[in-house]
Amino acid sequence: MSRYRWTLGGASWFLFFAASHAQTSGPPDPLFQSEEILEVRIVAPFNTILSNRAEEKDTDGKLLHTNAAGDVSEFDIGIRARGLFRRQKENCPFPPLRLNFKGEQTKDTLFKKQNKVKLVTHCKDRSTRYEQSLLSEYVAYRILNELTDVSFRVRLMRITYVDTDKRGKERVAYGFIIEHKNRLAKRLGLSALKIEQTSVSSLQPDYLNLISMFHYLLGNTDFSPIVGAKETCCHNHVLFGKEDELLFSVPYDFDQAGLINAPYAITNPRFGLRSARQRLYRGRCANNQYLEETIALFRSKRDRIIERATTQMGVEDRYGKVMKSFLDKFFETIDSPKQVQKKIVKKCV
Repeated sequence: MSRYRWTLGGASWFLFFAASHAQTSGPPDPLFQSEEILEVRIVAPFNTILSNRAEEKDTDGKLLHTNAAGDVSEFDIGIRARGLFRRQKENCPFPPLRLNFKGEQTKDTLFKKQNKVKLVTHCKDRSTRYEQSLLSEYVAYRILNELTDVSFRVRLMRITYVDTDKRGKERVAYGFIIEHKNRLAKRLGLSALKIEQTSVSSLQPDYLNLISMFHYLLGNTDFSPIVGAKETCCHNHVLFGKEDELLFSVPYDFDQAGLINAPYAITNPRFGLRSARQRLYRGRCANNQYLEETIALFRSKRDRIIERATTQMGVEDRYGKVMKSFLDKFFETIDSPKQVQKKIVKKCV
């Protein structure tokens, strides 16, 4: 696959890129067009699922959704545990799940074209902090949606889990589902790629600079836009593109970030950070020419970003204030040329 660099620079190119890409992006699927919280019931042998946590085979279950008119849609679904860190019992008693819908059942419903979607769960029952961490991660996805259409859409749900292993015992918790990479690819007119790794020079430089700043805003270091933790690239990023064009490396999975402040969050010892709440810029020096435009974009979205953190349904006031304080410190940094040089320009890799 051949690669080339764009030669246009400055604000005019940045605005041209944003406008042209917005024109070619299609709307998200109906499931992701609303921010209304979905009320659903998932019926399955959860004791078995939580005990085995098998990634290789689905367990049969059902998902029920009642629409605004009172009509109930019932779907046969396959359920399995997923993930790496959160799938381990010692980290999350209730792991993230994958929901496998049957296409013929979703036709003409809100779940049309949904298949093998990722469900982010509450991790631990009856814990306010774990619940608030989940909502904070949902906010992180929504912040990225404010910054660019080249991002995964999410939908927040209030879920009643019915455990058929325990005579219908119920637990109620927040969760959110993430747009499937194939649906994002279709929306963008691109392909989701499966390759072992890529290079910085193969990625859209302005987009990568934006995403690097987004990770810095979150206080996130648990990612790589070019190398994967397993066989497929990349670590908490997915590659999208077309042949002979520069690629987009789109991030997901922000639970280790300082903004989320998850109880189980850990830092990579090679970075020497005191905690997940300490920011470290990991943007690429090669893309510093886009910093001015990137910072201008974040400044223009400041009010919407803060609003996302402080008005999200379900987020308790004290947790919203903690998120706002963390975000305010980011904006204090990018508002100061001296701090930009010290904490961003001189920390690039």
